[in-house]
Amino acid sequence: MKEKIIAIIPARMGSSRFPGKPLKKINGVPMIQMVYENVKKNKKLSDVLVATCDKAIYDFIASIKGNVIMTSKKHKRASDRCAEALKKIEKKNKTKYDIVVMVQGDEPMINHLMINQSLKPMLKSKKVNITNLMGVIKNKKDFKDKNFIKLVHDKFNKALYLTRSPIPFANLNKKILIKKQICVIPFRRKFLILYNKLKPTTLEKIESIDMLRVLENGFDLHLVNTNYFSHAVDTKQDLLKVERYLRS
Repeated sequence: MKEKIIAIIPARMGSSRFPGKPLKKINGVPMIQMVYENVKKNKKLSDVLVATCDKAIYDFIASIKGNVIMTSKKHKRASDRCAEALKKIEKKNKTKYDIVVMVQGDEPMINHLMINQSLKPMLKSKKVNITNLMGVIKNKKDFKDKNFIKLVHDKFNKALYLTRSPIPFANLNKKILIKKQICVIPFRRKFLILYNKLKPTTLEKIESIDMLRVLENGFDLHLVNTNYFSHAVDTKQDLLKVERYLRS
């Protein structure tokens, strides 16, 4: 049977590094609209939903006739916000989804084909409960930037660790691929609900990385390579970079 898949885009105005960033414009288009419209192009998705705790974002998505739902302000992790949104939208629509794809609202360069890549292992095997998309870091500045989440994995593309620190220890002039997390993250429904019930873990809180709750509880985190370039927006400087990338 065909899997029923929903994409949920968590977004909030209260970013400590760049307050109000979801509604900041990139080449004239609010970032959250750009993400929403990019995700909507994917043909495998049954629904696309923005999950927010801010009325400004809610009202904007509603104004462009987008699908949006209000969530609690208490969430510190985007994955927990998605879990709440999933429960609410399933109750509202009187349906259940098989897979939930979390796409961060600050990833305006995500395209619909990247979502297909992230879903591939999960659609191939029922044993895969969660995947993350990953790309390559190509310069020393990004390698040292704490806003880029670095990761290392085993030879089966299962995550060993994720961190904001520069790992693995390496000279970028050597032939070694430095990997970064790209926040396209499919969860199997039951696993997202389980994740939400687990207590935040020590390393998760230290690093401020959702996926460490998965690893610290002993679950496999499957990683999927993409050759598509993506640059998340954590600061105003990032926004200007993304504008230049998209123009070129």
